[in-house]
Amino acid sequence: MNDREQGFADYFASRSSALRGTAYLLCGDWHRAEDLVQTTFVKLYRAWHRITARGTLDAYARQVLVRTYLDENRRGFFFREKPTADHTDASAPPAGSTEDRLVLLRALGEVPPRQRATLVLRYWEDMSVEDTARALGCTKGTVKSQAARGLDALRDIVPTTAFTN
Repeated sequence: MNDREQGFADYFASRSSALRGTAYLLCGDWHRAEDLVQTTFVKLYRAWHRITARGTLDAYARQVLVRTYLDENRRGFFFREKPTADHTDASAPPAGSTEDRLVLLRALGEVPPRQRATLVLRYWEDMSVEDTARALGCTKGTVKSQAARGLDALRDIVPTTAFTN
């Protein structure tokens, strides 16, 4: 294995789990998240020899992941693969110990894809407005408006009384 392949293998081993978690938040399905991460790493491997700034590799990988997710949603329902049966993923990380997390994850699945991507990057990945704009390939103003609309959509989907126990 040459240095290029070893560097990529090391990066894959250290970051694939984190990207899978982000992908799950984007799409709400562990199997689809795995496919998104796999496609992301294929694209990343193709560009590996051109990537010189290894310090920004995580940001670049997230950008590829989000754009892959958004591109997949643009293809439309007809061209997507359709599962034949609903199988539970025993190897999936636990959803959390509280019902609030489950409610929020379900609600996040109902938010439009671009707003969902913005919310995941801004509030889950804790990225700045500028970094989110770079990852989504849009302006800072678009990030702010998409985040505001996404939060409004979540408020409409999840009643505030669901969290007052």
